[in-house]
Amino acid sequence: MDIWFRTSLDTITAELALYTPVRQVTFRSKPWWSALLSPLRKADNSTLRSSKTDWLDAALLASARAARAAHFKAIKKAKLEHWSAFLATATPQTVWTAKRFAVGRPPPRFPELPGATTPPEPHKALLNHFFPVDPVRSHNSVLLLFRDCPALAADAIGRALACSSPSSPPGPDLTPNSVWKRVHQVAPHLIQDLLALLVAYGFHPPALKIADGIVLEKPGKLSYDSPSSFRVIVLLQTFSKILERIINSRLSCVARVAGLLDPHQCGSLAGISASDATARLTHEVRTLQMAGKKVSTLFLDIKGGFDNVNPSTLFGMLKARAVSPYLVSWTRSFLTGRTCRLRYEGSPRVFAPVAVGTPQGSPFSPLLFVIYVSRLYHEIPQGLTLSYLDDFALSVASTSYRRNIQSLQRQYAVLKAWGARLGVGFSIPKTELIHSRTYRDRDAVSRSPIHLDGSIFPLRDEVRCLG
Repeated sequence: MDIWFRTSLDTITAELALYTPVRQVTFRSKPWWSALLSPLRKADNSTLRSSKTDWLDAALLASARAARAAHFKAIKKAKLEHWSAFLATATPQTVWTAKRFAVGRPPPRFPELPGATTPPEPHKALLNHFFPVDPVRSHNSVLLLFRDCPALAADAIGRALACSSPSSPPGPDLTPNSVWKRVHQVAPHLIQDLLALLVAYGFHPPALKIADGIVLEKPGKLSYDSPSSFRVIVLLQTFSKILERIINSRLSCVARVAGLLDPHQCGSLAGISASDATARLTHEVRTLQMAGKKVSTLFLDIKGGFDNVNPSTLFGMLKARAVSPYLVSWTRSFLTGRTCRLRYEGSPRVFAPVAVGTPQGSPFSPLLFVIYVSRLYHEIPQGLTLSYLDDFALSVASTSYRRNIQSLQRQYAVLKAWGARLGVGFSIPKTELIHSRTYRDRDAVSRSPIHLDGSIFPLRDEVRCLG
């Protein structure tokens, strides 16, 4: 039996060797290597073999040590010269590579939570923090064919695949986007036939609703003894992202017409970028200043973001605006019955249900979040409410900065009340206040802070907008 096993193993190894490509050594393997190092390496190996034949000969041993020291010293010098030359010729594209080489990557932190004595306890605490338990929502499991659903075209799949990065890490299916791009090139109708039925029935299969959650530490934290010191990067199924991009393009086309979005919302919308948001804010501030007003802006950040989206409230918003039934049905199927597996050093690697929020990393989630928070907008008599995804900016204008602070406190109370109805709040550490001034403004600036939720936020000379 042992002879048969060894023979079979040797046969399999020989077969694999025939189809395994041999790695070729190129100049990229050791870019610091030079022709001067080759004779030193040969001398090192030669003297080492000679010293092993007669290890009692002190002269041979000293010669081997000297050859090795000269070899290693030359290598160290060659590496230093190559590094200096690399830094001297660094470009804006390679400067971050130089930083990564110089600083290195810190080792991943293990979630060391207080009171957790066994591996399942920190895993449970992370799940409760990122995916809080919510009552199981019942949804219609009967599949219905929607006659009003437009046919799925092959060019729509091509556009969705064109937006997929080949270097994007895959989810639990371990299938990169490059595979689906190749499949679509060889058999264009294969993916089309598979996805056309899912769109027509408004159904997202459970096999595409599993994901991996990579737990990473947030940089710059004083301590890492709480789940809030970490964040989760969700890796979804690459095949699911193709359908999500198609549904995203269809829903975004009707969102503006159906009144699901506010004109002052930016981000995750076609034709509106971060530069448009900053340009609009700058334009409104200058317009108010030209009218002789003093402008103040309060920057807010929604806490949790995508995790606080209530699917039931979102479905009600879509139905109230008469969105196509197949889009509502597919969105409901996409957000319900999801599972995620947290991955970190020592994690159990088991799938857990996800009952709230929209999956981060999905191309469809930003649009759903923008639609969900569109109810937070309200008219300001002399001001503006502007947002870019979860970053909100409240700008008010009056004859004095003190009145602006009072007005901002009132507008924040209104915004907070609307947010409580949606189940969203604002992050206290990311709140910032700034006054906009012109070169001709000679009045003294009020340094009075703003009081929000029992916290004091001083005036900032500069803020990070859309950071």
